[in-house]
Amino acid sequence: MAETPDFPLEVDVHWLSEKLDRKDDIFLLDVREGWERDISVIRDSFAVPMSEVPERIDELPKDKPIVVICRVGGRSAQVTNWLRAQGFENAINLSGGMNAWASEIDTKMSTY
Repeated sequence: MAETPDFPLEVDVHWLSEKLDRKDDIFLLDVREGWERDISVIRDSFAVPMSEVPERIDELPKDKPIVVICRVGGRSAQVTNWLRAQGFENAINLSGGMNAWASEIDTKMSTY
């Protein structure tokens, strides 16, 4: 899938923070496991573990950016690529994942 100005393949945590601060209409898809979300979470994110994404694809919007989140950006990159292959050109990987969010945006957030 091609990158477009509205839906880049990947964004950093500062881009996401700015969008959330402006209350832009963004869907946050957290593909980490439940135990990981127990440690840290970005407010209003929607939890679907990576292994469940294919069976729950109908729960995802096609009309707004889907920012895919994991711990460091690896799983989320895989899910982003898979979603784009399924026609979700609005899927965007969060570079650095929750670790980058905790070190650059919410420094009080727990990491693991």
